[in-house]
Amino acid sequence: MKKLVLLSLILVVLGSLVVGASSCSSAPLKVQVATDATWFPFEYVDSETGEIVGFDIDVMNAIALRANLDIEFINVAWDPLLAGMAQGTYDCAISSITITAERAEQMLFSTPYFTAGQIVVVLKSNTTFTSKDNLTGDVGAQLGTTGAMEVEKLSGCTLKNYDEIGLAFQDLMNGQISAVICDVPVARGYVAANPDELKTIGEMFTTEQYGIAVAKGKEDLLAKINAAIQAIINEGLIEEYSLRWLS
Repeated sequence: MKKLVLLSLILVVLGSLVVGASSCSSAPLKVQVATDATWFPFEYVDSETGEIVGFDIDVMNAIALRANLDIEFINVAWDPLLAGMAQGTYDCAISSITITAERAEQMLFSTPYFTAGQIVVVLKSNTTFTSKDNLTGDVGAQLGTTGAMEVEKLSGCTLKNYDEIGLAFQDLMNGQISAVICDVPVARGYVAANPDELKTIGEMFTTEQYGIAVAKGKEDLLAKINAAIQAIINEGLIEEYSLRWLS
């Protein structure tokens, strides 16, 4: 009888330990992450695997690991992505999103994780244009991006919007437009892929900071993301991913 009582007490203690352990570990928070996977090398679809890969994807996966997030990437076009974030359709978005005052009115932003800027790309054979200041004609940019905003500031140029930046570069190489304006790493990626046809001119003429957009009302998620961004910066991962994807 005493043995049975002792066994019962042991089982009760073990049970309480299991319950205590399970209460200490929390399940990952499920998060939908929107991205426009047409912005090589930051986010794009690998043609062989069909998976979304790139600099931003590595960054978000590292954040998820440190913030205990179970993330699902949702591939969505740029304009619907911004509209979805403003409406709270997605929990957050990582897609080379420049932090602007206008966007910050519609969504929350993390602390910056990358600094970029705009540059001009023209045909390699072009000897007329030397910088943004003497551009003329149709200039391509992706719809709703800061590149498109910069084109609209240029006198003598007409903005031609594209749903995907790759389509702008196709038109440039086909002689349909005079130039393309986009983020420096993206521009350099297309020039590197087409060295006999494309070149950049002038210097980077804006300074912009990328942030992760978070739906309004999700301040707790924002705090987790910010803490994780600081952690991966401290660990040197941003530099590591830059060497992997942007060199």
